[in-house]
Amino acid sequence: MSDRSALRRETDRFLLSLQFFTRIPIPARVPYSESELNQAAVYFPLIGTLIGMLCAQVYWGASMLWPVPIAILLSMVFSLLLTGCFHEDGLADCMDGMGGGWDRERILAIMQDSRLGTYGATALIGALAGKFLLLNALPPTLIIPAMILAHAVSRLNAASMMLTEAYARPDGKAKPLAVQMSPTGLLIAATLALLPFIWIELPNLFWLALLPLVALRFWFARWLRKWIGGFTGDCLGALQQLSELTFLLGVVALCRFI
Repeated sequence: MSDRSALRRETDRFLLSLQFFTRIPIPARVPYSESELNQAAVYFPLIGTLIGMLCAQVYWGASMLWPVPIAILLSMVFSLLLTGCFHEDGLADCMDGMGGGWDRERILAIMQDSRLGTYGATALIGALAGKFLLLNALPPTLIIPAMILAHAVSRLNAASMMLTEAYARPDGKAKPLAVQMSPTGLLIAATLALLPFIWIELPNLFWLALLPLVALRFWFARWLRKWIGGFTGDCLGALQQLSELTFLLGVVALCRFI
Protein backbone atom coordinates (compact mmCIF):
# COMPACT_ATOMS: atom_id res chain seq x y z
CA MET A 1 0.00 0.00 0.00
CA SER A 2 3.03 2.28 0.35
CA ASP A 3 3.09 2.94 -3.40
CA ARG A 4 -0.23 4.79 -3.25
CA SER A 5 -0.13 8.57 -3.47
CA ALA A 6 -1.44 10.54 -0.49
CA LEU A 7 -4.52 11.56 -2.48
CA ARG A 8 -5.23 7.99 -3.57
CA ARG A 9 -4.75 6.74 -0.01
CA GLU A 10 -7.19 9.24 1.46
CA THR A 11 -9.68 8.67 -1.35
CA ASP A 12 -9.58 4.94 -0.63
CA ARG A 13 -10.15 5.58 3.06
CA PHE A 14 -13.12 7.81 2.30
CA LEU A 15 -14.58 5.09 0.08
CA LEU A 16 -13.93 2.49 2.78
CA SER A 17 -15.84 4.58 5.31
CA LEU A 18 -18.63 5.05 2.76
CA GLN A 19 -18.92 1.29 2.34
CA PHE A 20 -18.77 0.79 6.12
CA PHE A 21 -21.76 3.03 6.82
CA THR A 22 -23.89 2.62 3.70
CA ARG A 23 -24.96 0.14 1.05
CA ILE A 24 -23.33 2.23 -1.66
CA PRO A 25 -20.91 -0.02 -3.62
CA ILE A 26 -17.27 0.96 -3.95
CA PRO A 27 -14.53 -0.25 -6.35
CA ALA A 28 -13.08 -3.66 -5.54
CA ARG A 29 -9.56 -2.19 -5.72
CA VAL A 30 -10.00 -0.33 -2.40
CA PRO A 31 -7.77 -2.14 0.13
CA TYR A 32 -9.18 -3.27 3.44
CA SER A 33 -7.41 -3.94 6.73
CA GLU A 34 -8.04 -3.16 10.38
CA SER A 35 -5.39 -0.44 10.17
CA GLU A 36 -7.00 1.12 7.09
CA LEU A 37 -10.40 1.09 8.78
CA ASN A 38 -8.96 2.87 11.82
CA GLN A 39 -7.44 5.49 9.50
CA ALA A 40 -10.76 5.81 7.65
CA ALA A 41 -12.54 6.68 10.90
CA VAL A 42 -11.77 10.39 10.37
CA TYR A 43 -14.30 10.33 7.53
CA PHE A 44 -17.11 8.71 9.55
CA PRO A 45 -18.81 12.00 10.58
CA LEU A 46 -18.44 13.32 7.03
CA ILE A 47 -20.32 10.25 5.81
CA GLY A 48 -23.00 11.24 8.31
CA THR A 49 -23.24 14.66 6.67
CA LEU A 50 -23.51 12.99 3.26
CA ILE A 51 -26.25 10.64 4.49
CA GLY A 52 -28.10 13.60 5.97
CA MET A 53 -27.89 15.52 2.69
CA LEU A 54 -29.22 12.56 0.70
CA CYS A 55 -32.10 12.08 3.16
CA ALA A 56 -32.83 15.80 2.96
CA GLN A 57 -32.98 15.54 -0.84
CA VAL A 58 -35.54 12.75 -0.55
CA TYR A 59 -37.55 14.79 1.95
CA TRP A 60 -37.44 17.86 -0.30
CA GLY A 61 -38.55 15.92 -3.37
CA ALA A 62 -41.29 14.08 -1.48
CA SER A 63 -42.59 17.32 0.06
CA MET A 64 -43.34 18.54 -3.47
CA LEU A 65 -45.92 15.76 -3.79
CA TRP A 66 -47.11 14.88 -0.29
CA PRO A 67 -47.71 16.51 3.10
CA VAL A 68 -44.73 17.05 5.42
CA PRO A 69 -45.35 14.01 7.66
CA ILE A 70 -45.34 11.67 4.66
CA ALA A 71 -42.20 13.33 3.27
CA ILE A 72 -40.45 12.83 6.63
CA LEU A 73 -41.52 9.19 6.71
CA LEU A 74 -40.20 8.58 3.19
CA SER A 75 -36.87 10.20 4.05
CA MET A 76 -36.58 7.93 7.10
CA VAL A 77 -37.33 4.85 5.02
CA PHE A 78 -34.67 5.96 2.55
CA SER A 79 -32.18 6.39 5.41
CA LEU A 80 -32.84 2.83 6.62
CA LEU A 81 -32.38 1.46 3.11
CA LEU A 82 -29.25 3.54 2.49
CA THR A 83 -27.51 2.46 5.70
CA GLY A 84 -28.92 -1.05 5.98
CA CYS A 85 -30.25 -0.15 9.46
CA PHE A 86 -26.60 -0.08 10.55
CA HIS A 87 -26.97 2.09 13.66
CA GLU A 88 -30.50 0.94 14.44
CA ASP A 89 -29.20 -2.63 14.65
CA GLY A 90 -26.51 -1.45 17.08
CA LEU A 91 -29.08 0.33 19.24
CA ALA A 92 -31.28 -2.77 19.45
CA ASP A 93 -28.37 -5.12 20.25
CA CYS A 94 -26.92 -2.73 22.85
CA MET A 95 -30.22 -2.27 24.66
CA ASP A 96 -30.92 -6.00 24.62
CA GLY A 97 -27.51 -6.61 26.18
CA MET A 98 -27.66 -3.84 28.77
CA GLY A 99 -31.26 -4.65 29.63
CA GLY A 100 -31.03 -8.43 29.76
CA GLY A 101 -27.48 -9.00 31.06
CA TRP A 102 -26.32 -9.00 34.66
CA ASP A 103 -22.55 -9.11 34.19
CA ARG A 104 -19.97 -8.23 31.53
CA GLU A 105 -19.81 -11.65 29.91
CA ARG A 106 -23.58 -12.05 29.72
CA ILE A 107 -24.11 -8.52 28.37
CA LEU A 108 -21.54 -9.02 25.61
CA ALA A 109 -22.99 -12.44 24.74
CA ILE A 110 -26.49 -11.00 24.36
CA MET A 111 -25.18 -8.14 22.22
CA GLN A 112 -23.59 -10.68 19.90
CA ASP A 113 -26.86 -12.62 19.57
CA SER A 114 -28.58 -11.66 16.31
CA ARG A 115 -32.06 -12.24 17.73
CA LEU A 116 -34.15 -9.19 18.67
CA GLY A 117 -35.38 -9.05 22.26
CA THR A 118 -37.93 -6.97 24.12
CA TYR A 119 -35.48 -4.26 25.21
CA GLY A 120 -34.07 -3.89 21.71
CA ALA A 121 -37.48 -3.83 20.04
CA THR A 122 -38.77 -1.23 22.49
CA ALA A 123 -35.70 0.98 21.97
CA LEU A 124 -35.92 0.63 18.19
CA ILE A 125 -39.60 1.53 18.02
CA GLY A 126 -39.05 4.44 20.41
CA ALA A 127 -36.12 5.79 18.39
CA LEU A 128 -37.92 5.65 15.05
CA ALA A 129 -41.13 7.14 16.45
CA GLY A 130 -39.13 9.79 18.29
CA LYS A 131 -37.24 10.94 15.20
CA PHE A 132 -40.45 11.14 13.19
CA LEU A 133 -42.30 13.13 15.87
CA LEU A 134 -39.40 15.50 16.51
CA LEU A 135 -38.81 16.27 12.83
CA ASN A 136 -42.54 16.74 12.32
CA ALA A 137 -42.63 19.16 15.27
CA LEU A 138 -40.13 21.50 13.57
CA PRO A 139 -41.15 24.41 11.33
CA PRO A 140 -40.94 23.13 7.73
CA THR A 141 -38.13 25.57 6.88
CA LEU A 142 -35.91 24.07 9.59
CA ILE A 143 -36.47 20.38 8.88
CA ILE A 144 -33.74 20.07 6.23
CA PRO A 145 -30.92 21.80 8.16
CA ALA A 146 -31.87 19.98 11.37
CA MET A 147 -31.96 16.64 9.54
CA ILE A 148 -28.52 17.12 7.99
CA LEU A 149 -26.87 18.41 11.15
CA ALA A 150 -28.41 15.64 13.27
CA HIS A 151 -26.85 12.96 11.05
CA ALA A 152 -23.45 14.68 11.17
CA VAL A 153 -23.08 15.53 14.86
CA SER A 154 -24.54 12.24 16.08
CA ARG A 155 -21.84 10.30 14.21
CA LEU A 156 -19.19 12.70 15.45
CA ASN A 157 -20.37 12.11 19.01
CA ALA A 158 -20.12 8.35 18.54
CA ALA A 159 -16.71 8.58 16.86
CA SER A 160 -15.34 10.53 19.84
CA MET A 161 -15.65 7.37 21.94
CA MET A 162 -12.76 5.88 19.98
CA LEU A 163 -10.49 8.61 21.32
CA THR A 164 -10.95 8.08 25.05
CA GLU A 165 -12.58 4.69 25.62
CA ALA A 166 -11.26 1.12 25.37
CA TYR A 167 -12.69 -1.52 23.10
CA ALA A 168 -14.58 -3.97 25.31
CA ARG A 169 -14.18 -7.04 23.12
CA PRO A 170 -10.49 -7.17 22.12
CA ASP A 171 -10.56 -10.80 20.99
CA GLY A 172 -12.80 -12.51 18.48
CA LYS A 173 -14.48 -9.45 17.02
CA ALA A 174 -17.68 -10.49 15.26
CA LYS A 175 -17.71 -7.51 12.88
CA PRO A 176 -15.03 -5.28 11.33
CA LEU A 177 -14.78 -2.15 13.43
CA ALA A 178 -12.61 0.93 13.79
CA VAL A 179 -11.57 1.13 17.44
CA GLN A 180 -8.96 3.90 17.61
CA MET A 181 -8.84 7.60 16.83
CA SER A 182 -6.18 10.16 17.67
CA PRO A 183 -6.90 13.71 18.92
CA THR A 184 -5.75 14.99 15.52
CA GLY A 185 -8.03 12.50 13.79
CA LEU A 186 -11.02 13.62 15.85
CA LEU A 187 -10.26 17.27 15.05
CA ILE A 188 -10.10 16.44 11.33
CA ALA A 189 -13.32 14.43 11.63
CA ALA A 190 -15.11 17.34 13.30
CA THR A 191 -13.85 19.83 10.71
CA LEU A 192 -14.89 17.66 7.76
CA ALA A 193 -18.31 16.96 9.25
CA LEU A 194 -19.13 20.57 10.12
CA LEU A 195 -17.50 22.34 7.17
CA PRO A 196 -20.60 22.02 4.93
CA PHE A 197 -22.57 24.06 7.47
CA ILE A 198 -20.68 27.16 6.41
CA TRP A 199 -22.99 27.11 3.39
CA ILE A 200 -26.12 25.93 5.20
CA GLU A 201 -27.98 28.77 6.89
CA LEU A 202 -28.83 27.90 10.48
CA PRO A 203 -30.28 29.95 13.34
CA ASN A 204 -27.50 30.68 15.83
CA LEU A 205 -29.46 29.05 18.64
CA PHE A 206 -29.27 25.72 16.76
CA TRP A 207 -25.72 25.25 17.97
CA LEU A 208 -26.84 25.28 21.62
CA ALA A 209 -28.47 21.91 20.90
CA LEU A 210 -24.94 20.46 20.78
CA LEU A 211 -24.46 20.98 24.52
CA PRO A 212 -26.73 18.08 25.64
CA LEU A 213 -24.74 15.80 23.32
CA VAL A 214 -21.62 16.39 25.40
CA ALA A 215 -23.46 15.40 28.58
CA LEU A 216 -24.96 12.33 26.86
CA ARG A 217 -21.59 11.23 25.53
CA PHE A 218 -19.83 11.37 28.92
CA TRP A 219 -22.73 9.74 30.75
CA PHE A 220 -22.95 6.95 28.18
CA ALA A 221 -19.18 6.34 28.31
CA ARG A 222 -19.28 6.12 32.10
CA TRP A 223 -22.24 3.72 31.95
CA LEU A 224 -20.43 1.44 29.51
CA ARG A 225 -17.21 1.49 31.54
CA LYS A 226 -19.15 0.41 34.60
CA TRP A 227 -20.85 -2.56 32.96
CA ILE A 228 -18.59 -3.82 30.18
CA GLY A 229 -15.34 -1.89 30.56
CA GLY A 230 -15.56 0.04 27.29
CA PHE A 231 -17.47 0.15 24.02
CA THR A 232 -18.42 -2.22 21.21
CA GLY A 233 -19.62 -1.46 17.71
CA ASP A 234 -23.21 -1.92 18.89
CA CYS A 235 -22.61 0.65 21.64
CA LEU A 236 -21.37 3.19 19.08
CA GLY A 237 -24.50 2.58 17.02
CA ALA A 238 -26.64 3.09 20.10
CA LEU A 239 -24.85 6.34 20.95
CA GLN A 240 -25.36 7.61 17.39
CA GLN A 241 -29.10 6.99 17.60
CA LEU A 242 -29.40 8.50 21.08
CA SER A 243 -27.32 11.51 19.97
CA GLU A 244 -29.57 12.08 16.95
CA LEU A 245 -32.64 12.05 19.18
CA THR A 246 -31.01 14.27 21.81
CA PHE A 247 -29.96 16.84 19.24
CA LEU A 248 -33.44 16.96 17.70
CA LEU A 249 -34.99 17.29 21.16
CA GLY A 250 -32.75 20.29 21.77
CA VAL A 251 -33.59 21.87 18.42
CA VAL A 252 -37.33 21.48 18.96
CA ALA A 253 -37.01 23.08 22.40
CA LEU A 254 -34.92 25.96 21.02
CA CYS A 255 -37.49 26.62 18.29
CA ARG A 256 -39.63 28.21 21.00
CA PHE A 257 -37.06 30.99 21.22
CA ILE A 258 -36.34 31.46 17.49
